[in-house]
Amino acid sequence: MSKTILGLDKQETANLISQLNGLLANFQIYYQNLRGLHWNIKGKNFFELHVKFEEFYTDSQVKIDQIAERILTLQGKPLHTFTDYLALATVVVGKDISNDVEAVELVVNSLSELLKIERVILDASDAANDEGTNSMMSDFIAEQEKTIWMLNSWLGK
Repeated sequence: MSKTILGLDKQETANLISQLNGLLANFQIYYQNLRGLHWNIKGKNFFELHVKFEEFYTDSQVKIDQIAERILTLQGKPLHTFTDYLALATVVVGKDISNDVEAVELVVNSLSELLKIERVILDASDAANDEGTNSMMSDFIAEQEKTIWMLNSWLGK
């Protein structure tokens, strides 16, 4: 069994790099959705949601950088073109959304999709004994689950 400089199995690491690039692609779509929601939100909840969407996209920017740097740490190459992102993403692209409920539902659905991807990576990183990736996924998952709860509460669900 061939090992990386970090002491991880090379084949398992290559698989994790691929999965992390998929997560990166989906986070980039999520980020762009949030920018659009921030810019285009209208109605009585404008002030509340305008600020909240900015908070979310700022957080997403940090996570995007963390994912890319984790890929580099694992000696991979992070994807960086929208062509690649659109080819891999399963997060739905939200276009021209200005309604508050529709906007929040897009965020909840996007986070739910990110959670599915992160749980797959969590299982793979656990099996590969990759504590760095495992810890990152655990942190992302816990935060996003709480955000979904809060947004669903806002939606009255």
